Amino acid sequence: MTPPLGDIAHIGHAQLFTPDLDASVAFFTDYLGLTVNGQDGDTVYLRTFDDYEHHSLVLTAREQPGLGRLALRASSEGALHRRIEAIEEAGGSGKWVEDEPGLGRLYSTTDPDGHEHALYWESEHYRAPEELRPALKNQPQAKPNRGVGVRRLDHINFLAADVLANAEFHQHVLGARPTEQIRLDSGRIAARWLTYTNKSYDVVYTEDWTGSTGRLHHIAFATDTREDILRAADLAIDTGVFIETGPHKHAIQQTFFLYVYEPGGNRIELCNPLTRLVLAPDWPLITWTEEERKKGQAWGLKTIESFHTHGTPPVA
Repeated sequence: MTPPLGDIAHIGHAQLFTPDLDASVAFFTDYLGLTVNGQDGDTVYLRTFDDYEHHSLVLTAREQPGLGRLALRASSEGALHRRIEAIEEAGGSGKWVEDEPGLGRLYSTTDPDGHEHALYWESEHYRAPEELRPALKNQPQAKPNRGVGVRRLDHINFLAADVLANAEFHQHVLGARPTEQIRLDSGRIAARWLTYTNKSYDVVYTEDWTGSTGRLHHIAFATDTREDILRAADLAIDTGVFIETGPHKHAIQQTFFLYVYEPGGNRIELCNPLTRLVLAPDWPLITWTEEERKKGQAWGLKTIESFHTHGTPPVA
């Protein structure tokens, strides 16, 4: 049975691994406009200006790029324990850790594909220092005067060997709602989009054509406007950031987007998704056929394949 909606409030933050920590930090601060909010050895904590929590992104030095942890904030202490009970009743397991600043204990588990998920409730609200204090009191931090100035971490797109099993973990165990999917002629689900909020998606699973497990397709940051994405493309050209594709508009979810790579080898999406909100309590799951998908990913653009198998970024 699908659990009641609302036990997971939203995606909190993501952790990325990078073989070039300094260059990745420079990308996220100088190009995207995030702010460093602490460092612990080879791990750096960064935040978007409109995040109410301590950090939006964790960068950790590793030999290969990829996703470390996706953190999901529960809507209450009780909701957190209900989801932990559901995980364990479904045959999963986890452990408690307390290893991130600004947060209490996190319950670390994995989806069926092996991606680490951490659920938590306790979180300190961010208080900006004087030099970052906003003029508007309903904004956690002043908008940065550098780079794109992304507002928040928007969504995560996982690669998975079995899309349906992983999507149903989020739906039936954690309480997400599926909003759109791709069904191949064989009946296999090749991708599914799910939401925990009124946004049309927070988490995506896409079939990993290599048959591998535990890999990342991209993480996405939201901008205020489409024009910000056009400006981001110009900034990328000016500063040597590799553009994979875009700006374009996705057919599925209708998100206006730009795909770039950060220096460590992780694909990053800039997106403007708020043209669509899920307001209907009985929102139907929209299914795209294989033939419809062949018409293009975005305004006729053919589907973007992963350029790398082991995390090596493409060469411009």
